[in-house]
Amino acid sequence: MKSVKGGMRWFFSVCICDKRDKPMNSNTTPVMFTNSTNTEAEAGRSGSELNSQNVSNSSSESSRRNYIQSMSERASNLRVFTVSDLKSATKNFSRTFMVGEGGFGCVYRGLIKSADDPSQKIKVAVKQLGKRGLQGHKEWVTEVNFLGFAEHPNLVKLVGYCADDDERGIQRLLVYEFLANGSVLDHLSSRETTLSWAMRLRIARDAARGLTYLHEELDVQIIFRDFKSSNILLDEQWNAKLSDFGLARLGPPEGFTHVSTAIVGTMGYAAPEYVQTGRLTSKTDVWSYGVFLYELITGRVPIDRNRPKSEQKLLEWVRPYLSDTKKFQLILDPKLKGKSHIKSAYKLSNVANRCLVRNPKNRPKMSNILEMVSQIAEAWTETGNSQAPLETLTSSKTPKPAEPWNDRKTIDSRHRNNGWFSCLSAPKLLRTC
Repeated sequence: MKSVKGGMRWFFSVCICDKRDKPMNSNTTPVMFTNSTNTEAEAGRSGSELNSQNVSNSSSESSRRNYIQSMSERASNLRVFTVSDLKSATKNFSRTFMVGEGGFGCVYRGLIKSADDPSQKIKVAVKQLGKRGLQGHKEWVTEVNFLGFAEHPNLVKLVGYCADDDERGIQRLLVYEFLANGSVLDHLSSRETTLSWAMRLRIARDAARGLTYLHEELDVQIIFRDFKSSNILLDEQWNAKLSDFGLARLGPPEGFTHVSTAIVGTMGYAAPEYVQTGRLTSKTDVWSYGVFLYELITGRVPIDRNRPKSEQKLLEWVRPYLSDTKKFQLILDPKLKGKSHIKSAYKLSNVANRCLVRNPKNRPKMSNILEMVSQIAEAWTETGNSQAPLETLTSSKTPKPAEPWNDRKTIDSRHRNNGWFSCLSAPKLLRTC
């Protein structure tokens, strides 16, 4: 295993603060959601209301670069592995150790020696990136840079990385803590068990904590840009952690309203103003969080081509049922037992609705959302209902699981990671540059 001292300097030479995505070309037609709630004229208005200032102010950018550069010192506790180290950890990248596969490459479980006590071994997830040229390398560098200095209980922990040259060329690998309970998407689509309502509230709160940290608790703002259920992983204690930061970007400098970027993300989660203009703000993540809350409430994914046409788009389908609690019951996940969670779920839907306001300026900050979700979760705990993470499904109550990703084509094949622990085909991703 190599020393990391000085090594992170190279990473920060191509850090996310130095190389921004190109603004969307004025001649480019953005990818739109045809006949979806995301294409209403109101969405276009809300996007145009954003200030169109450029984010290239040299003094602001210089101070941000200096901050990120200083954070490289905090990244010095990352371990640097050789390919040989990781071959040993994964039994030569054996398929029996594979836990995920996609356009990004493969993920393997493995065992490495503990840094604190070399006589002990710890479980890790080893993410081996495929050869996708400069852009794939850029995403890899972004994730190393970001997770090297960001540290929070609700963000996945990066243990180390590998950037070795061998006979096959440069090998890019990331080594994370192993999160044994998979992704939220895994559990929402399971036919054997389902997440209890208590667990769903806990996940909503944990995810809000992670986003609040990214948006408001660092000296620079980080916009996740790919918040979705497959990127929320669960550890052995069922703590939820945000993962996969390859698309993360720095937020706008002080005095500016947005960052102009290429449009990337996952269909169904992307905010309408971002899809139409390429203007990125923290409120883009807030929209995605609102979509995710309805995913928890209904057990459905944002876009499911296997359902009847009127039910394929989650936000369109739920809208008529939100006027009163009797109608609302019809959209609740049928896998949840009993009716005691209806009132709590209705309150959570009100939070989701605030996240899904068309004008991004009117969406709440994540810290405010966290406060609202925490109150709902605490009220549920006080009812004395079961706090077990999972409920077992009976065959008579098990609906056919959604298979939303199978018939989607990848628009941007460079960003096809759909979660480490799900062997799914790639989701539809957006790109217009």
